[in-house]
Amino acid sequence: MNLHESGIWLRRQALDFGYRDRDLHAARRAGVIVRVRHGAYISAEAWNAADEVARHLMKADAVLMTHGDSVALSHTTAAAAHGLRLWQPALDRVHVTQLRGGVGGIRDDIVYHVGRVRAEDVASQGDRKMMPPTRAALETASLHSVEQGLVVLDSVVDLGFATLDQVHQEHSKMKKWPNSARLQVTVRLVRAGSQSVGESRSRHLCWKEHLPEPQLQFEIRDASGQLVATVDFAWPEHGLLGEFDGRIKYGRLLKPGQEPGDVVFAEKEREDLVREITNWVMIRLVWRDLDLPRVTGQRIRRKLRLTA
Repeated sequence: MNLHESGIWLRRQALDFGYRDRDLHAARRAGVIVRVRHGAYISAEAWNAADEVARHLMKADAVLMTHGDSVALSHTTAAAAHGLRLWQPALDRVHVTQLRGGVGGIRDDIVYHVGRVRAEDVASQGDRKMMPPTRAALETASLHSVEQGLVVLDSVVDLGFATLDQVHQEHSKMKKWPNSARLQVTVRLVRAGSQSVGESRSRHLCWKEHLPEPQLQFEIRDASGQLVATVDFAWPEHGLLGEFDGRIKYGRLLKPGQEPGDVVFAEKEREDLVREITNWVMIRLVWRDLDLPRVTGQRIRRKLRLTA
């Protein structure tokens, strides 16, 4: 049975097709279907193939199927639907905003938000109604830490949904919202040029540890002016370059026929050339470095030749 483009169907639809509750129970016990949320089901194959974010969106689609046009996805749920980058998001509940008034609050696995919503505030994606990307990112940032908020807001700019000015303009409409003080800090830190979760978190680490702000996507050119490399971070006045090394990054660099080792070797050659051209130092950060901000901050400070 497939009554929705997401593959989700409701109990009442199954009953209309002639199935009985005991048929649904038997299918669940046999591992054929999975209950997405109360009264909503999907094939076990589709559920098992989905990651945490995809499963959250399945639940979101199920919520929309039972609420009609009275709500739109918002906050973290809308950010996920737009494909914005998220780091450790809270995905246990689906976030929606009431479009016809009503009361906010948490009921079961849904968080209902209320607020001023204009017609232009609602975007569509197939059967989904949701807040547009910039508003969704700001809403998400308002619910999370500065670091988590910076990841999602950086991605709005990097993925081309908004300019920095547009982020600030949208934020100006939200200054009386809950958690506005923390959100104001997060918005001030947003920059163009952070191209991954790791890069946004690295920049947050520098801010948190009171280090100089790096230039992003710094271009390295040879004597003839030809571009030979672009590095994630640079502190030109200190002769320091920085790169964030995530496994996904190397996977993204793979060309047809290449092995991961080929990419690592090519990256080493690239780094050697960059150091030869600039005569600067290179520092590389990995995920575990971001979980040790004080230690990593001291390491960067030593490379910058700064005193604490």
